[in-house]
Amino acid sequence: MTRVAAIDCGTNSIRLLVADADPDTGELVDLDRRMTIVRLGQGVDRTGRLAPEALERTFAACREYAAVIKEHGAERLRFVATSASRDAENRDEFVRGVLDILGVEPEVISGGQEAEFSFTGATRELTGRDDLAKPYLVVDIGGGSTEFVVGDDQVRGARSVDIGCVRMTERHLVRDGAVTDPPTEEQIASIRSDIEAALDLAAETVPLSEARTLVGLAGSVTTVSAIAQNLTAYDPEAIHHSRVSYDRVREITETLLRSTHAERAAIPSMHPGRVDVIGAGALVLLSIMERIGASEVVVSEHDILDGIGWSLV
Repeated sequence: MTRVAAIDCGTNSIRLLVADADPDTGELVDLDRRMTIVRLGQGVDRTGRLAPEALERTFAACREYAAVIKEHGAERLRFVATSASRDAENRDEFVRGVLDILGVEPEVISGGQEAEFSFTGATRELTGRDDLAKPYLVVDIGGGSTEFVVGDDQVRGARSVDIGCVRMTERHLVRDGAVTDPPTEEQIASIRSDIEAALDLAAETVPLSEARTLVGLAGSVTTVSAIAQNLTAYDPEAIHHSRVSYDRVREITETLLRSTHAERAAIPSMHPGRVDVIGAGALVLLSIMERIGASEVVVSEHDILDGIGWSLV
């Protein structure tokens, strides 16, 4: 067993996994898994810079995570930063802050590396299941970008495109500093147009049409699953490896896009940090399912964090 700590810092959230990894059995046993909404990517699409208040929220979460890592005595730590910090002009400020707090330099990885980690984390435990046909299409719908990976025992193709839930919300749904509530048909159409263009881009290098099982990762997908199951609270065990039909995803997406902030916030399984961006995130998922003709999505709570953890073993 090796005790590892993995941190994934994305556009909308920062997450920590401390786990014992056993390469002989392929088990990654969670000791602590947590998520904090920090919205690091606040305004990046518009300004090209990480906002001071976004950096401070992120550093506060890093201080909390440093204490957890020390408490569990993790032997190895890896901090991976994704879309927002990849795009920002002042990412050096972010790197210095993380290094001071955690003692490791964040790796601002490429979209291709991000996709590889997501695929490993999502599919390693699916090995041997005969109810899920290969190849898999793993889609990780983040805040700033979405990763597409097709593979079976190894990756056949991967691509990261800029259609995350935060980016789509800020680009198309914000008017006069506030999110349109609910969005207009024209705004929804403009998001759709961006998503379709990004899917065309992904299809240039990723054989989307070859996929036989769609595996969905990250908060937009897991929240859709929670809503589909009418959960009274967010329950990772109920969500992990649940299956949501295309018809149910379409129904939920249409409802979210018609609802007000208060109506979305009242959903029992909704994290407060996702209330404004869940509609765009669900629309990304729905559009992917339509593009590849998927009848359902298999939802995974294991994703890039688990892939980062395995990379340390």
